Amino acid sequence: MEGSVLAINTGSTSTKIGFYRSGRRVFEKNIAHEASELAKYDSVMDQDLMRLDTITEFLLSEGISLAEIDIVMGRSGLVTPMETGVYEVTEAMKTALRACANGVHACNLSGLIASELAEAVNEARRSAGNGKVCGAYIADAPMADEMWPETKIGGLKEFPRRVLCHALNSRAMVRRYAASVGVRAEEVTAIVAHMGGGTSVTLHHGGRIVDTNDALGGDGPISAERAGTVPAFPLAEMCFSGKYTLAEIKKKLVGQGGAMSYFGTNDFRKIIAMSEEGDRQASLFIEGFCLSVAKYIAGLAATVSGKVDVIVLTGGIAYSEPLMKKISDRVSFVAPVKVYPGENELDSLAENGYGVLSGEFEIKVYNPNRS
Repeated sequence: MEGSVLAINTGSTSTKIGFYRSGRRVFEKNIAHEASELAKYDSVMDQDLMRLDTITEFLLSEGISLAEIDIVMGRSGLVTPMETGVYEVTEAMKTALRACANGVHACNLSGLIASELAEAVNEARRSAGNGKVCGAYIADAPMADEMWPETKIGGLKEFPRRVLCHALNSRAMVRRYAASVGVRAEEVTAIVAHMGGGTSVTLHHGGRIVDTNDALGGDGPISAERAGTVPAFPLAEMCFSGKYTLAEIKKKLVGQGGAMSYFGTNDFRKIIAMSEEGDRQASLFIEGFCLSVAKYIAGLAATVSGKVDVIVLTGGIAYSEPLMKKISDRVSFVAPVKVYPGENELDSLAENGYGVLSGEFEIKVYNPNRS
C-alpha cells in the first residue's frame, strides 16, 4: 500500500494518534492531557486548537513532516445518523460536529482536527511546490443507521429504536475475518460484540449493519459503565421520586451503570481479580455480564433466521480469555466464535484511509438532513 496516513482519535482526557507509511504503522501515541490544562476550557469543543497544536508538535518531534501526510482520518463524531463507510469532512459535517446536536463528546473533535490538519498539510505542500492534495475523512460513524425497518420498531410509537454502536471496530473485525477465510466482507453474515466502556452488539449482513443497540442510550447488554436495558417501571418510579435530577438519572444509566454501579470501578481486570480471590458478588456479576452479552447475540441471530457465519468478540474486555469462553460456550450453537481483542480504532481508521488512497472505498457525501 502506497502513501502515508495519519489517524486521530480524540477521547475525553487524551488524544490518540497513529502514523502509517506504506501500510505499516510507524508509531502509535496516546497523548494524555492534564486535568489542569483541560480545566481552562468551558467545553470540550473549545479544545480543538490546543489538541491540534499538541499533535503537530508531537509529529515534528518524531521527524514527521506535515507535507508527507497524504490523508488524515478522524474518528467520527456524533453526527446525523448515516450509512457506514468513508465520508469527506465537509463544511456541513463540521457544522454538525460543532453543534453537538446528538451529544457533546470529545469524539466530535476528531473530524474538526483532521480537517484543520489537512489544511495545514496542503499549505505546506503548496509552499514546497507540491500540488498533491491531502484530504480529511471520517469512517464508520457510531450512529451508523442501516437498520432494517422492522428492527427500528420499539414498544412505544414515540420511542423508535436508535443506533449508537462501535461501528468502526466492528466493521474492521468483519473485514479481518472475511480476509482470513478468503471472501469479501459483503459475503459474510456476522454478529460482533464489542465490549469496552459500553457494549454494542451488531449484526452485519451484505456489508451493512442491519441491527444493533443504542449503546449510549440505555439499550442492550450490561457494560463496564453502562446499565444497558433496565426495567421500565422501576426506572420511571426513580425518575419521579424527587431524589434525582434528569442529569443524575442519565449518569446512573451511562457512566455510573454496569460494573460501576456494583463495584465503583469500570476496570474489569479488578473485578476479575476480586472474583479469583473469592468475592462471590464479583463472580456473580461476571456471570451476569457474560449472560447478558450472550442473550443479545442470540437475539440478533433471529433477525436473520439464525443464518450466521461467525460471531466475533472484540473490545478491551475480550482480552480476558475466561470471560470470552463463558460467552462462547453460550452462543457457539449459533455460529463459530472468533475472538479479536482490543479496540483497534486507529488501525481501523488507517485501513479506511488506505482504502481511499487505493480507490477501493467509495467516498460518501454527508447529508445533514438525513433522519
